[in-house]
Amino acid sequence: MSGKVVHFEIPFDDGDRARTFYGETFGWQVMPLPEMDYTIVMTGPSDPEKGPTEPGFINGGMFGRSEEYPGKAPNIVIDVASIDDALRKVEAAGGKIVREKIPVGDMGFAGYFTDTEGNLIGLWETA
Repeated sequence: MSGKVVHFEIPFDDGDRARTFYGETFGWQVMPLPEMDYTIVMTGPSDPEKGPTEPGFINGGMFGRSEEYPGKAPNIVIDVASIDDALRKVEAAGGKIVREKIPVGDMGFAGYFTDTEGNLIGLWETA
């Protein structure tokens, strides 16, 4: 599965406003996780443990814009076997590490980088 887009993230300035917008506009289910300062977004029929239950869509998340994650646009998240290895390749290819590997509960790990064009991109490593 490595190298595939598996998730998206949308930054926000006002979480309640963003959750209301996407929920009412597109019918997305949103689940705030205050302890992680994150919101899970389900864009279609999903199993809480396994994700989408139909082909053709991915789920995502939303998080508060900050100095650490200053992006003004949504970002995609790419599945990799090893975030540490992927970040080394990113640097070698001219990208910049924004956030080293961090745990995401017991599900896996996330990391972030900017590509050579300045786009914020996420990485996902399943636990």
